[in-house]
Amino acid sequence: MFEVIALTAEDARAAQTGGADRLELVADIAADGLTPALADFVAIRDAVSIPLRVMLRLRDGFTPGSLDELQARAAALRAEGAEEFVFGFLDAEGAVDLAATRAVAEAVAGCRWTFHRAIDHSADRAAVRAAVGDLPGLDTFLTSGSAAGVSDGREVLAGELAKAGDPGYRQQILIGGGLRAEHIPDLRAAGFDGFHVGGPVRANGWDTPVDAAKVAEWRAVIDA
Repeated sequence: MFEVIALTAEDARAAQTGGADRLELVADIAADGLTPALADFVAIRDAVSIPLRVMLRLRDGFTPGSLDELQARAAALRAEGAEEFVFGFLDAEGAVDLAATRAVAEAVAGCRWTFHRAIDHSADRAAVRAAVGDLPGLDTFLTSGSAAGVSDGREVLAGELAKAGDPGYRQQILIGGGLRAEHIPDLRAAGFDGFHVGGPVRANGWDTPVDAAKVAEWRAVIDA
């Protein structure tokens, strides 16, 4: 699985052209990714044929914002064809906000979803996995193993991969956050098969669109 962050239809088309398997759709990357506007989702939906996972979060940080509003946004997205989502929330102490996470999971019942990198900022990632692991639809954890990124989190990632199949560890590990192309060969050799990037497939950071050639370069490294 090679997932690319898309902010616009232009990003989406370039990512698909370059070989991405799936897109994560967000707005306001300066806030670490918020729920995109409905019109932006529709434009991206119409631009590509690969699967789309839509972020469900209304404000910066790892809290959901207004749950009523978030559930309404989820319903509107689903009405326009959204089938996959990304979310996951922590409380002020860094524990999973299970009530909020469950409420949003119920709002997207029948859909597949990713618990995003909130797990990397949690006080106890094993406790997060135990709490949410059986929520319906959860099939992926997006994680770098550490709040500091993949370089610091590789031992944690390896430990979690070794538990694959155990309760809380049945979901795919999608590695993202500080991921660099030079990490890929060792991660592939270790058995990881999910990778997520945003900035590295742009010519000059987030101020520039996704570059199809850069996506293709990553695709080639992943498939090597």
